Order: sequence, then structure tokens, then C-alpha cells
Amino acid sequence: MSTTVRPRRSVLYMPGSNARALDKARTLPADGLILDLEDAVTPDAKETAREQVVTAIAEGGYGRREIIVRTNALSTPWGKADLEAVATSGANAALIPKVDDAGMVHEALDVLDRAGAPDDLKLWCMMETAKGMLHAEAIASASPRLGGFVMGTSDLAKELNCEHTPLRLPMVTSLGLCLLAAKAYGLAILDGVYLDLSDTDGLLASCAQGREFGFDGKTLIHPKQIDAANEAFAPSEADLDWARRIVAAHKEAAAAGQGVVLVDGRLVESLHVEMAERTIALAEAIAALQA
Repeated sequence: MSTTVRPRRSVLYMPGSNARALDKARTLPADGLILDLEDAVTPDAKETAREQVVTAIAEGGYGRREIIVRTNALSTPWGKADLEAVATSGANAALIPKVDDAGMVHEALDVLDRAGAPDDLKLWCMMETAKGMLHAEAIASASPRLGGFVMGTSDLAKELNCEHTPLRLPMVTSLGLCLLAAKAYGLAILDGVYLDLSDTDGLLASCAQGREFGFDGKTLIHPKQIDAANEAFAPSEADLDWARRIVAAHKEAAAAGQGVVLVDGRLVESLHVEMAERTIALAEAIAALQA
């Protein structure tokens, strides 16, 4: 798998309190999993969920899927113990909810470091509050240990008291601020969930919109949504063919000492070559993940 491009087309939330779901996740074609200790778990099941998630990760069997554990907030009775458990669990990342500012990032990293977290354990942030939107750049630049943003669009809609419309026009400013911050600081960024499991067309449209915005993939609430996200956020055969042609043409031009090349009458510059190379790397990484 590419060391610089990791597929995150489909990232599925799985409730940590449901042992059967944690087992089933080993067989699902999602690129990543968010093993959830927060919203999907009732207060009386928090400790059981934590134990089950840590045990499931230790048992393995998830292949090359990215494993992210969403903890409870440090302001809750469970947050500190959650982060301490994730620190040495073998997960790829811890995901903290409702991040308002950079201080919350530093506080979480301090807990992870004190608990012996390895250097390659990343911290991800749920971006789902108005304060988080206003502080997106400060959060994104808070630490090199930061791995990415996950948009919590349901909580954001609640906080903004806005309509969760198909086009998500009330959220465009918030989505844009987080996208800008993530891209500026080299973070991954995942789109929020689509809640209507009966609306396939709506899901497809939401995935298409997310890719157009520039998200790396979509968070999901049910396995039936995986195929739509995988297709939407993967390069099409046409995309891949075009990318290969651009790279090949540029290589030939460079060998001939030419700085400019035309492909099908279109001017190809270095930025187009970089984009094409990333498309090819993503396709290769997806193939490796599925192998």
C-alpha cells in the first residue's frame, strides 16, 4: 500500500458495546472503522464497550483497514480512561468528540503520551461545534500528531439550529472552513454521515457532493452504505486512464527537454501531473487494500 496515500473512501461507525458488530466488521469492505465508545454507547455500557473494543483490536483480523476509536470527551467520567486504553491498544488513531479549540487537542495528547502511546498513534478530531468551526485552523495546526478531521454534521446541525437539507447549504461555510484547514495542514478529512438508510439516491448524491467538495471519504452508519461510498470516492476507470496518459506524456516531454505538453489538446502543467500521480497512487492503494 502506498505510504503517502491511504484509502478512506468508506469509514464505518461500529458500536463498541456490540460484540457481534465488532466481529462482523472484520468481513466488511470498508476502508476504515470507527469503533465507537461515545454516541453509540449508553452510559451503563461505557466500560464494557471499552473492554470489548480493546480486546477486539488485540485479537486482530481487521486486515489493512484503518482502525480509529472514538472516545468520550475528557469532560465526561469516561474520557480519560478511554484515551488511556486506546494509547496502547494497537489502534491507528484515537478520535475525540466535539473539539472546540487547540487546547482540547493538547489535553488529549498529554493523556495519550502519559499512557505510553507510540509515536505513530494519531489523534483525530470530531468537528461538530460552532466554536470548532471558528477555530478550525488553530485545531488543524495544533500538533504534528494530528491525523484528520471527521465532520459531525448531525451535531453541527443541532448546534446551528439549521435544516439538514440535501444540498447542505446551511453547512457550506462550516464544511469549507474545515476543508481549508485540513488541506492547509496535510490532514485527512471525512464527510459526515447520511442518516436516511432507505434513501439510496440521496446517499449517492451526498457521496458525490462530498467528493466534489474535496473530502477524502465518507463516514457511514450502516454496512449497506459502503458500496456507494467506495464507488464515489474511488478513481473511475476513465479518471485512471486519463491520469496515466498525463503522466506518460509528461515523462516523454521531459525526456525530450520540453516543459509544456498537450494531451488531447489540453495543456498539462506540473500541477496536473501531481494530481494524476495522486490518482494513480490512490488506485494502487485501494487495490492493495482489497488484495
